[in-house]
Amino acid sequence: MQISGTTATEIADSVRDLIASGRLASQDLLPPVRKLAEELGVNRNTVASAYRQLVAAGAAETRGRGGTVVTGVPQLAGEGAWFGGRLIDLASGNPDPELLPDALQALRGGGYRPALYGAPSVDPDLAAWGRAQFSPDVSVDGFRVLVTHGAVDATERLLTAHLTRGDAVAVEDPCFLASIGTLRLNGFRTAAVPVDDAGMRPEALRAALESGVRAVVCTPRAHNPTGVSVTRERAAELRSVLEAFPRVLIVEDDHFWAVSNVPYHRITPPGTSRWALVRSVSKFLGPDLRLALVATDEDSAQRLQTRLNTGTTWVSRLLQHAVCGMLRDPQVHELTARARDAYAERSSLLLAELGARGIGRPAGYRPDGLNVWVPLGTEARPVADALARRGWAVRPGHLFAAGTGTGEEIRVTTSTLTVQQARDFADDLAAVLPVLPVHPT
Repeated sequence: MQISGTTATEIADSVRDLIASGRLASQDLLPPVRKLAEELGVNRNTVASAYRQLVAAGAAETRGRGGTVVTGVPQLAGEGAWFGGRLIDLASGNPDPELLPDALQALRGGGYRPALYGAPSVDPDLAAWGRAQFSPDVSVDGFRVLVTHGAVDATERLLTAHLTRGDAVAVEDPCFLASIGTLRLNGFRTAAVPVDDAGMRPEALRAALESGVRAVVCTPRAHNPTGVSVTRERAAELRSVLEAFPRVLIVEDDHFWAVSNVPYHRITPPGTSRWALVRSVSKFLGPDLRLALVATDEDSAQRLQTRLNTGTTWVSRLLQHAVCGMLRDPQVHELTARARDAYAERSSLLLAELGARGIGRPAGYRPDGLNVWVPLGTEARPVADALARRGWAVRPGHLFAAGTGTGEEIRVTTSTLTVQQARDFADDLAAVLPVLPVHPT
């Protein structure tokens, strides 16, 4: 490896050329600033500036005393991983396919006129429906409704519209897998905010904000992986904390809104200048319908609109037309109500079976969503491996750690769980646990 150059730009370009040629690989350590400055005969500030350019470009990252290393494509865990036909899937995080409507039937419903280049990026009927749906929860007049390719796309677009590489973003710990991936891929720093059974902990959020985070991403209902929802009291506490930081971007990812069994409690204070409430259709209309409605402030809307109007990234108007039709279909409403009841029943079923064996959370834990978060009192990975040998696929908790999680939990997807499966799984989990953490029931 031979880094060359006499200016910061020349040194940074030399490093990038070495990466492109394969002479520098992911995780390779770059020379210390002082040493490289001596070798090149330049000021240390010149090398330090070159390294900052590399970090800003995403070609390197600084690890404090660990030095500066070459970055690579992150290896990220995602939802819906295929574990093989021999395993019963309690890991994917997917909704029950039997509780999703027929999207093709909606597309055949008629009334669609082909949209051409230059047409509005949001279907007017869908925008009107969205504004009526958001208004009771947003409680401000100055907001706009846009459409993105799902909640993850909305969050990424909002963060990249307002932040730059190296900025810190506060997220829940444990954290939604896609949020972890979004931060890592875009070079944002993660500020982990622990959650309890009422949501983000206010004192931890305050500490993150005081450390200089530029954005907060919060799940108000059916937090993935834990299933907890922000309570009315906790929402008030979080608003009180956030009121002192009105310029911080707040993104509320209300992904489970249509099939949630708990009310939405807003954490965004009225004085916040940059905010968004995101509601996708994937959990009740289907993950393949890549669409989310976004209510947001005017400045954020303009930034998102500019990206949506580039000519290649708008959400298909055909897709919007189909979604709008389903949102107004009484039969879809009936199916959604069935899904809401079914998901609540299935998570309660697993909790009851685990509780009967002395496993799991205290009696007050009532998850919302598709998953149950089970503390084990021991490292989760060997337990997950042992369950796989017995035919069960679950997710070990370390995958969801945004900070320094214990990794002593498993996430169990209950969306398709049957009575017999709940009993058999609880029996097998009890059998593979070395020590049973006993909680009052």
